[in-house]
Amino acid sequence: MHAPVADDRLARRNAVILAVAQALAGANSTVVFATGAIVGAQLAPSAAWATVPVSVFVLGMAFGTLPVGAIARRYGRRAAFLTGATAGGLTGLIACAAIMTGSFALYSLATFFGGFYAAVAQSYRFAAADTASDRFRPRAISYVMAGGVVAGVFGPQLIQHTMNFWPPYLFAASYLAQAAVAVIAMMVLAQVRIPLPPRAAIGAGGGRPLGEIVRQPKFIAAALCGVISYALMNLVMTSAPLAMRMCGHSLEDSNLAIQWHVIAMYGPSFFTGTLISRFGAPRVITVGLLLLCAAGIVDMAGVSVAHFWIGLILLGLGWNFGFVGASAMVTETCAPAERTRVQAFNDFLVFGTMALGSFSSGQILAAAGWTAVNEVIFPPAALGLALLLWRGLARRPA
Repeated sequence: MHAPVADDRLARRNAVILAVAQALAGANSTVVFATGAIVGAQLAPSAAWATVPVSVFVLGMAFGTLPVGAIARRYGRRAAFLTGATAGGLTGLIACAAIMTGSFALYSLATFFGGFYAAVAQSYRFAAADTASDRFRPRAISYVMAGGVVAGVFGPQLIQHTMNFWPPYLFAASYLAQAAVAVIAMMVLAQVRIPLPPRAAIGAGGGRPLGEIVRQPKFIAAALCGVISYALMNLVMTSAPLAMRMCGHSLEDSNLAIQWHVIAMYGPSFFTGTLISRFGAPRVITVGLLLLCAAGIVDMAGVSVAHFWIGLILLGLGWNFGFVGASAMVTETCAPAERTRVQAFNDFLVFGTMALGSFSSGQILAAAGWTAVNEVIFPPAALGLALLLWRGLARRPA
């Protein structure tokens, strides 16, 4: 099957389907991020291990990126998507069993499958660009990311209405409901239409050698800024629910904090693509990195509910501008036949680095406190800004 000429009608259709799938998959991630550290604290052998399940989730994301790319190249994007949704269903079923049996190891296994599902969901944004024209591509990416707005409302509300359904098994029913949502996602993803790359391209290794592509200055800048944006957001978000509980705030306040954080992560996607088209991805990334720094400043200023909420909202906004901008820049560094390999490698870098940082989040919180977690933001953000400035990318459209 030959790759089609970019048709924005098909791209728009795929973007809508994938936006719905993003909303459903986002509920999976939201449930884990909102409850993972709390459940971890209940099941873990010590408080320092409380965030390990969330870190294992990130490890699952890193592990999933390269296999997902291989499945997509060999069998098509839809096969990869359905594999991910199946992992999402397993997440809910295993997590429910782990909570009811009090097994920390089993719960960590569940979050690993959840990370694999999230890795697949991250490829939705690139899949939406596969059939899009150069003009529509940034908007296709941002439309899919906008599906996360629904996840930002749906995920926390799902938790709110199910967390106490089976006392004393807090959140057990939430994970069972999440498994049902993953089944619905499978039915939605079955409607995606993205042809396989040309067989000639697959047989020839999909274009240029990967090493040649990733040595491009634009790819280096895009990948590094994507890594920084996602890793810093995850570092702070992982600890936030547990930090709120340690500060005496309620589970309801914590759930709402994550809800507004996720809405802030995905809400700007309705116009991020337009901003990228008008001002260029590097300028949008620059704003994102500055917003991440602003989040750290607010978080260090106090520990009231308002401080947590405002800090997490700024954190979400910074992630959106930084990560969506970096994703758009990555698509500009490769030819169509090279995309699945390059995008999988990019995501492997992003989520592999996230895994390393995530495992330290709980350790930093337990040993040095919430302020120390936020102090970590500034050196990497400064590095990203310096790279954009040094390459001159922030002074001209991509």
